[in-house]
Amino acid sequence: QVQLVESGGGLVQPGGSLRLSCAASESIYSSYVMGWYRQAPGKQRELVAVITSGGSTKHADSVKGRFTISRDYAKNTVYLQMNSLKPEDSAVYYCYVGPGVTLVSHWGQGTQVTVSS
Repeated sequence: QVQLVESGGGLVQPGGSLRLSCAASESIYSSYVMGWYRQAPGKQRELVAVITSGGSTKHADSVKGRFTISRDYAKNTVYLQMNSLKPEDSAVYYCYVGPGVTLVSHWGQGTQVTVSS
């Protein structure tokens, strides 16, 4: 059973940066995607970014130009670099792996990101 361990969340001021990491406990299928969703209180879970096995990326319009997803295949780890953070980015961020962009086989436990002055 693959486990996903997230780290890097926290409290940051508007305009600041955070880097989230998500490490898989064992090798995942080489064809699987890795990505990040987020969920704010009272809102639906939103796809933030995803990266395929070939390195193609997709970012939500709300984070384009500010967030960057990357992946270390040797370490089975996915990262989310978040710059120019806004209060509306505050949410619990969940990493995932799966056979497709919206097909999830495993979730991380979630990490809280709070953007506030």
